[in-house]
Formats: sequence, structure tokens, C-alpha cells
Amino acid sequence: MLTDELVAKVHSVDTTALCDADKSMRVMDTGIRARSAEVRILGPAFTVRCRGDFFAVLRAIESAAPGDVIVVDGDGSEIAFAGEIFARGAQVRQLGGIIIDGGYRDIGYVRRCELPIYSRYITPMAGTTAQLGELQVPVTCGGVAVAPGDLILADEEGVIVIDPDRLEHLVDAATAVKDAEARVIAKLDAGATLSDAINVAAHTEALRNGERSSLKFLA
Repeated sequence: MLTDELVAKVHSVDTTALCDADKSMRVMDTGIRARSAEVRILGPAFTVRCRGDFFAVLRAIESAAPGDVIVVDGDGSEIAFAGEIFARGAQVRQLGGIIIDGGYRDIGYVRRCELPIYSRYITPMAGTTAQLGELQVPVTCGGVAVAPGDLILADEEGVIVIDPDRLEHLVDAATAVKDAEARVIAKLDAGATLSDAINVAAHTEALRNGERSSLKFLA
């Protein structure tokens, strides 16, 4: 459950720190790009699978709970599965965002929109409305698996998908990463070099000798 305390902790880190904390993190590919003025997302996935038809996206917006993030598996199709009207409708429903592996349109409005919106393409051509599609099923979006209820986090760096049961542990680990980075930044601001703050020499020597090693911040 996303308590207020946990939400505050999540907002104190970012996707880069979370990825540093877990190198197996599900990261949507870089083709999924922010289209809106607001980019930060934190909420459970409400999944949609549709092919060339956007009626399922409308059904999802009307079915999802406040805070849910609509995640659309559109098979990377270069048609628009949503536009200004759907964005406005999602805001009325107080949803957490829309992410579409496919197209979005009405970008003139979307660029000013406070609802976070991500898509693979921008296109004026919409699909049909003749198919129900599927709601709340496992999908693929941005090249990664997304299940209903998975947590979606997004910011200026990109979109990641997290098992809700692992969130608190990952946020604690990401907080440790941010704390370590802050110490390095303080050293650099004080005039230290990267080699003063990171084990560059020791790591280089270990790799030259064929030894296992990892790059680390120095205390």
C-alpha cells in the first residue's frame, strides 16, 4: 500500500537512483517519451491491450480508480490511441497518467497538460472504435512486462516498472545511493577530483589484472 510516508520517500529519489539500486529494473525503452508538461508519475498500472482500435482506452479511463496509471499495449502501432478529450477525461477521473506504446495526438494541448502523458509516437491519425480490447491483463509496454497493479514510476529520465512488494526496499536502497552521491558532489564542489571521490585507480588496476572489481564511491 502506498502510504503518505512511502510516497514522500519515493519522491525524494528518482528513477536513476532506483535503477542504480537494482540493475534488473524493468525500464521502458527510450521510444516511450513524455509529451506533457508534467512528467512525474507514481501509481498502480491499469493495463490495456488493443490493436488498431482505441475503444479499450476509453473504457479503461472510465473504469480506473483515482491515481491509477493507464498503461496501453498498442503493439507499437503508429496510430493515435488517445488525444485531448481522453486526457481531459482522465483528469476528471483524477488518474495518475497515461502511457501508450503507440501514438498520441492533439499535442498542442498535451504539451500544456498537467496529466503526465507518455507515448511512442505523435500522429494525427486515430484508430477505430469497433473492438472491446482487453483490460487488466498482463501486457508489454515499452519492451517490458507490466501486470495490473505493478507500480509505474516516471520522471525526466524515463519510465520504470516495480513490483509493489519490493518498492519500500528499493526506495531505501535508492536513498542510500542518493546519500552517497551527495557526499561525492560535496567533495567535487570543494575541489576534489573524480579520482579523489571514486576508486578509479584501484578499479583500473584490478581490471588490468583480470580481477573482479566494481566502481565505488570512496567514503
